[in-house]
Amino acid sequence: MDAMLLYSETPNLHTHTLKVAILDCDGEFDFEAFRLHVRRRPHLLEPLRYKLVDIPWQLHHPMWQENCDVDLDYHLRRVQVPAPGGRRELDDVVGQVASTPLDRSRPLWEFHFAEGLADGRFALIGKVHHALADGIASVNLLARAMDLKGSVTDEREPDEAGIGAAKGDLLRAAARDHARQIAELPGLVKDAAVGMSRVRRRSKQRGDHPDLADAFAAPPTFLNHVVSPRRRFAGTTLPLAEVKATAKALDSTVNDMVLAIATGGLRTLLLHYDGEARRPIIASVPTATDKSDRLTGNEISGLMISLPVHVADPAERARLVSLATRIAKEDHEIMGPELYGRLMAYLPTAFAPAAFRWLGRHDVPNKLMNVAVSSVVGPRERGHFGGAAVTEIYSTGVLSPGAPVNITVWSYVDGLGIAVLTDDLTFEDPHEATDAMTKAFAELRRAAGISAKTKSGGEHRVER
Repeated sequence: MDAMLLYSETPNLHTHTLKVAILDCDGEFDFEAFRLHVRRRPHLLEPLRYKLVDIPWQLHHPMWQENCDVDLDYHLRRVQVPAPGGRRELDDVVGQVASTPLDRSRPLWEFHFAEGLADGRFALIGKVHHALADGIASVNLLARAMDLKGSVTDEREPDEAGIGAAKGDLLRAAARDHARQIAELPGLVKDAAVGMSRVRRRSKQRGDHPDLADAFAAPPTFLNHVVSPRRRFAGTTLPLAEVKATAKALDSTVNDMVLAIATGGLRTLLLHYDGEARRPIIASVPTATDKSDRLTGNEISGLMISLPVHVADPAERARLVSLATRIAKEDHEIMGPELYGRLMAYLPTAFAPAAFRWLGRHDVPNKLMNVAVSSVVGPRERGHFGGAAVTEIYSTGVLSPGAPVNITVWSYVDGLGIAVLTDDLTFEDPHEATDAMTKAFAELRRAAGISAKTKSGGEHRVER
């Protein structure tokens, strides 16, 4: 999976992710304080000292060289948010940071320290290659990077760099792995064939669901075209308690509520840009296959979930989203959660990058998906960087060929941070997407019979 995220990076499709933290400081805090904070905990953030090592003659996937030197003058950068330093000005800066790829000759990360925000705040924009960490690993890395309440951090100066592997060692490691893969291939083919047969049989048992999209039948929409290299970003936050209450009232989960919010927002956007929303679309929803405390790697698979953008009633949209999610999860379990990752291990190293480059620059209809939507449970406790409190967190995923919209939702303490990453060709303004999702959530609350908060902070129902 890590290698696939390297091979799929092209000049117009960058495969780094972003973490955006808003920092509120009561006392003295600046770039130098943040730099010292990072410098004294490299032993807690080991993956930030990993560097790519190519196998000679591309005989196998690249490997990580661990414990490398890190030039903080390169990786830690200062950026200025234009006046008046509001949300839109910061979002423009985030889009600019997202628009340039990472240098593969160095450890695959950058931290951009954004100054000039209103009310004396700062923002930290972390850019990390997806090959280095998926959502679960990113949450764990972020928890180690921050000071959490009641925790004692073991800070120290960085250790000396390790010694790289010799060419012969790399080739021997590649040979051993190829031998293992050859031995495992018959079992993988068998598992894939049996899994597909079982999924087809279960699909026939369920019968037809006309309001759900068929697999590999993503319709053409304004959301789907060749992706440009430039990135644009928009973020907003919803109260987590309100999202949970609405989900409970509609007999849904928080993850399904995120998809229902995205569905309502995308319906509004489709009606605006395409003039119609007649068919359900398909969302690619990553799911973790390992929820350990690991700090690196990608242990993920994907669900293809139908989003009923053609349905006007928000309560019915939420019901259909829950149904589509249950079906997708059942099929995923039948196929085997690890099957997708096992298949990715057999990507041909000599041909995969060229194939992804061709796919990225040609207008080939993406029948697999229209949009990417992900939801990650972030830190439950409020963190600090060098004494500055982290008040909000946003995260972005990557854009796929023919699908230049990624919606990523991270929960943090009592908020649900919604981030939209796109290119400069899809929306007139990326905040149209976050505004549409905010309105979609209000529709869902009304459909659930929940009004606005009372003065006491509670909620009350209204009759429908």
